[in-house]
Amino acid sequence: MNEREQEVMAEIQRILRTELEAEQPAAATDRLVDCAVLDSLGLFTLAVGLEDRFLINLSEGDAPGLETFADLVRLVMRRREEADA
Repeated sequence: MNEREQEVMAEIQRILRTELEAEQPAAATDRLVDCAVLDSLGLFTLAVGLEDRFLINLSEGDAPGLETFADLVRLVMRRREEADA
């Protein structure tokens, strides 16, 4: 992961730890569905946190392509690039 991707992953970790009270950190290769705190409310909290931090918009239409935290990092990176364009 490059520096910007690490920044996104660090923010995901922060949200999981502080807002969702996850007991274990998530690895980039971990599947989202395997994260105990990511029920529908947890996913919403994570999405809003990422939107606020990186000034992007995420939608339900993005969900089908997301399996791992690395997929989520790539999506956030793509949205950041679109917002900068």
